[in-house]
Amino acid sequence: MWRRQKVPKKLNICIVAKHFPMLGRASEYGFLWPIARNLAKSHNVTVIAWSNPENKIEIVEDNVKAFFLYEKGQMSSFPQKAYEKFMELNKVTPFHIVHSIDGTGLVIGKNKKNHQAAVAFDVESTSMSQVFSLIGLANDSVKSIISISMAVAYTFLLNFFSKDRPLLKCADGIFVSSPLQKISLERYYLYPSTKTFTVPYGIEVTDLSPREKSEELRLRLNLPKHSKVAVSLIDMSEANVIKNILKAFEKVAIKKPSSRLILIGKGPISRPVESFIYALALGSKVIYINSPKSHEFSDYIALADVFINLSTKTSGFESSILEAMAQKKIIIGSEVSPVSTIVTNNKDGFLVRPADMNDISRLILSIFKEEFDLETIGQSAQTNILNLFDMKKMVSQTIDAYHNILVSSGTYRL
Repeated sequence: MWRRQKVPKKLNICIVAKHFPMLGRASEYGFLWPIARNLAKSHNVTVIAWSNPENKIEIVEDNVKAFFLYEKGQMSSFPQKAYEKFMELNKVTPFHIVHSIDGTGLVIGKNKKNHQAAVAFDVESTSMSQVFSLIGLANDSVKSIISISMAVAYTFLLNFFSKDRPLLKCADGIFVSSPLQKISLERYYLYPSTKTFTVPYGIEVTDLSPREKSEELRLRLNLPKHSKVAVSLIDMSEANVIKNILKAFEKVAIKKPSSRLILIGKGPISRPVESFIYALALGSKVIYINSPKSHEFSDYIALADVFINLSTKTSGFESSILEAMAQKKIIIGSEVSPVSTIVTNNKDGFLVRPADMNDISRLILSIFKEEFDLETIGQSAQTNILNLFDMKKMVSQTIDAYHNILVSSGTYRL
C-alpha cells in the first residue's frame, strides 16, 4: 500500500517566471532574486525564465541555477517550453514544488499529477491586478462609479471563466502579499483561505545609509540648483494615471516655477503623453527617463523631495515605492492599491485617489513648502519597511508555506 512520505528537510524548488531579474532592486518582480538566493542557502533552487540582459542560456549564481529559454519572436510559446524544460530537469532530479510567479506555469500545473510535484502560483498570475486597475480610475461622481462598477464586473467575469478558474483549479496554493488580496481571493474568486499564504514580498533591505543626491545627475538633467523635485514611476499603458499626475503637477509648476517632475518609464514616451505635456506648457519642467538601469534607479530616488507611484497595474506591493520609503523619502501612493494596507496616511506617507488631481496638487505643494514634519514621516516610513520586509522572516514564511502546500497536496506529510 502506498504511503505518503514525510516532507524532506531539503526541498528541490522550481521557480517559473517569464521575467526573472538576476539583480533585484526596483525592476519588475525585483523581489524574486533576493528570495531565490536566500532560499538556496538551505534548499535546491532552479529557475526557468525567458531571458536575461546578458542573453545567456544558463546562469549559476549564489547556488541558484537559472535556465533561459529565449527564442526571437517566440515568447508566446514560453509556457510550453517551460513545461518541456521542467520535464527534462525533473527526470534528473524530481522537484518537490513548482512556484509559478506568473501564469506561465499553468501547463505544468495541468500536468502535475504526472510528475508528483505540488504547484503554487502567485496571485499576480490571476487577473486581480486588472480589477484593481479599474477601481483606481473611479472618482466621486455617480456616473464614474456606475461605469467603473460595470467595467469591473465585466472584466472579472470575463477573466474568471477564461483564465483564472483553470489556474485556481490546479493550484495547490496561492501566494499573496497583502491582506486585501487574500480577502479578494476568498470572497470573489471563491478560493479557500486555507490554501492562501501571505508573504509580504517587497524588496531586500540592505544598505540604509542616507544616499546623497548626485550633483552629476542633477547637472545632467539640468535641474535648477534649489529646485524641488517630484519623481514618479509610470507605466505608459496607464494613460489616465499619467495625465492625472501631469495635470496635478501643472498647478504646482504655476505656483513654484522652479519645481521639476521626473517621469521614469519603460520604453519610449508615447506620442499622446508627449503631446499632453506640451499642451500643458510643461515641456521644460517635465523630464522623461526611459528605462534606467537598476543601479541608477536609486540615484533618481535620491533626487526626489517626493516620490509618486499611483500605478494600479499590480495588486501587490510596488517595489519602487518600498525602496523610496526605505530611503526615508516622502511618498504619495494610491489609496486603492495594496500599499494602503501598510502605509498610514499622514504618518508613513500619503495616500490619494489616483483621479483626485486637486488632492495630489495640494499634497505636492505642501511637501515642497515643508508644511509637514517630513523628517518624522521619512523615519517612520523606513522603520515600517524594516519591520515588514525582513528577509529572514520572508524566507521562513515562504518555506513554511511550501511545507503546508506539499502536505495539502496529499503527497507529503509533516
